[in-house]
Amino acid sequence: MEIEKLKEELKALNKEYAKIKTIPVEERKAFGVEMNKKKQAILDKIKAAEEAAEDANVEPLDITAPAGFNAPIPEFKQGSKHPLMTELDHVVDIYQAMGFNVMEPRQLDDEFHMFDSLNFSKGHPARDGYDTFRTSEGFIPIAHTSAMQNRALTTYKDRLEKGGQIAIVIPGRVFRNEDVDPTHEHTFYQCEGVYVAEKANMGELLGIFKNFFETYYGQSLKIKTQPGYFPFTEPSFELLVEKPKSLGGKGDGWLELLGCGMIHPNVLKAAGIDPEKYKGFAWGGGIDRLVMMKYMLNDVRYFESGKLDFLEEF
Repeated sequence: MEIEKLKEELKALNKEYAKIKTIPVEERKAFGVEMNKKKQAILDKIKAAEEAAEDANVEPLDITAPAGFNAPIPEFKQGSKHPLMTELDHVVDIYQAMGFNVMEPRQLDDEFHMFDSLNFSKGHPARDGYDTFRTSEGFIPIAHTSAMQNRALTTYKDRLEKGGQIAIVIPGRVFRNEDVDPTHEHTFYQCEGVYVAEKANMGELLGIFKNFFETYYGQSLKIKTQPGYFPFTEPSFELLVEKPKSLGGKGDGWLELLGCGMIHPNVLKAAGIDPEKYKGFAWGGGIDRLVMMKYMLNDVRYFESGKLDFLEEF
């Protein structure tokens, strides 16, 4: 009853407020301020009355009541890893077995590591807001795990001076200003690979790929490359793998899986490594796509949807 009475007062106040049109212009401001104070006072009372009524309808919980031996045990479901995390661990395990160390990328980075250190020209369209997110402070949610290349090279370049090599994989989450659809998502996962030594070459890179994908799919597979373009590699390639049997492959189909190439001399120079003495190669590929192909999924948006019915399938 109290709430209804207050609502009637509010209606009456609104009718009184309509009188502002008949008041001299110089008096309207003071009138409006007074009306708003009265209106807010009534609204506060209504809110307090509604909360009091809601509390009165809640049955208090007796925390001292015994459960009893015959009380039913609540049902619960065992949690599990997200399918992307399970697959990411599997990918990293394969590379570690080949002797690669693992670095974790930053999720926010700066212009130098995202673009400058990777030989992106000042006017490159990827720097534009249409392709890359930016925070109000000027930081960049990384659009590729390649943003860690310079840190990987500078952190481990002392290995080169001791006659060794740099062999790093960088798995992590990346962010793109994408139009979301079944094959594109603004948030996804990549795994970057970086290798530098005195005599690194494309033959070694293809050998790494062949070993990785044959281990991953559990069968012997053919691989091939086709020309590509990336500012941080020269020459650049796109890697294609024979469609595995698990995906219906019959030896007559190819899957484009990642970009790769020899590390551009400017990228090595930015890390303080002499490109005349040392060579390297790098690659990067999406984890989400590997999982989609492995489980025959048709929509990449499932991974970030939070839908339990989908996640429970794994």
